[in-house]
Amino acid sequence: MDGVLNVRSLAVAGVVTGAAVLGYLAGRRTGRTQLLSQSFKSDFGGKGNPLVQYAVDHSLREHPSLKNLRLMTLKVPRHAMLAAPEECQLLANIARAIGARKAIEIGVFTGYNCLAMALALPQDGKLIACDIDDTNVNLGRPFWKEAGVDHKIDVRIQPADKTLDDLIDAGEAGTYDFVFIDADKASYDSYYEKSLVLLRPGGLVAIDNVFLGGKVLKAEDTWNAATAAMVRLNKKIHKDPRVNISMLTMADGVTLAFKC
Repeated sequence: MDGVLNVRSLAVAGVVTGAAVLGYLAGRRTGRTQLLSQSFKSDFGGKGNPLVQYAVDHSLREHPSLKNLRLMTLKVPRHAMLAAPEECQLLANIARAIGARKAIEIGVFTGYNCLAMALALPQDGKLIACDIDDTNVNLGRPFWKEAGVDHKIDVRIQPADKTLDDLIDAGEAGTYDFVFIDADKASYDSYYEKSLVLLRPGGLVAIDNVFLGGKVLKAEDTWNAATAAMVRLNKKIHKDPRVNISMLTMADGVTLAFKC
């Protein structure tokens, strides 16, 4: 078992290091000013950072159902909420590397990352998908079925805090392998704390949009509630001895926090 764990750890380290190096190089090319106005998120239209687009062109392996769901989502209002495909692929690869069987997604939208994660889980795997409205979620369901993974996804339409509390009350603390947080920023700290309760040691909580499009670098008197909450959480996680972390300059910034 130690050998298996070592191989998994090396695999995770390789993926994370590669993403961090890519972000570093991209940052040197664009400069700080551009970083404030543009995230690294690829736009599949040739207008984004060319180095990042090169990496996407030479690394993204998109399942046909994922591609179909992405193209459909790009026609939906607020389609900018779609997580970057290269980020979703990275998270799915990490899920495979750590042998994830049980996962939670907080903030579903049309379910692109849900589908990527469900494809990475084994046939008896389970993904709890949390959202407060099923309008956009229902747009993604046909693509989950098309990919043959809809049976793995358990959608809970209610406030995510309640879903997390329900799982804890049901005795599932310490049994989850992976949590992805991509929802209302003001609640991120609460989601983070409850995720740590639900994760097993070695499990991962991935936190999206930690850059907020560069707003975290702006003067404090320009912050809204979401930015203030994100800045506080970024500082908190940086010093949190309960986790081992990497903040990646991928998409709009994603923090990987592995529970000790």
